[in-house]
Amino acid sequence: MLAISALLIGIVAGLRAMTAPAAVSWAAYFGILNLTSTPFAVFGSQWTAWIFTAGAIAELIGDQLPQTPSRKVPLQFATRIVMGALCGAALGAAGDAAVIGLIAGAIGAVLGTYGGAEARARLATLFGRDPPAALIEDAVAVVGAALIVGLI
Repeated sequence: MLAISALLIGIVAGLRAMTAPAAVSWAAYFGILNLTSTPFAVFGSQWTAWIFTAGAIAELIGDQLPQTPSRKVPLQFATRIVMGALCGAALGAAGDAAVIGLIAGAIGAVLGTYGGAEARARLATLFGRDPPAALIEDAVAVVGAALIVGLI
């Protein structure tokens, strides 16, 4: 189950890179995810949660702008993989399986990046424009992240 959670949070990172660490951080802060005796204990800080949340909000806004680069360009893609791996490792560390979580999170981020781009493109074609597709993708990422880490 741990590897599946790590894979799923990685998929969220592939959709929205900052949403995944914001959710993991809030879960750690609220005590849902016990990271206190792990290298990821900093995720449990209120400051960390707010910083990641600010990044997630900025990303959600920035994604709506026409000049935002594709998630598949090297910097955007690498960020998603790093965040997916980091969040997966944090979930894994809560169950003494950080390496498995790291690998599953990175794989999930790759799947989320490519799968999310394809799903959004198909939705945009269906709607005849991108904004509704982007908002649906935002909702899937935010609600999915919250469900994965147990915030809802």
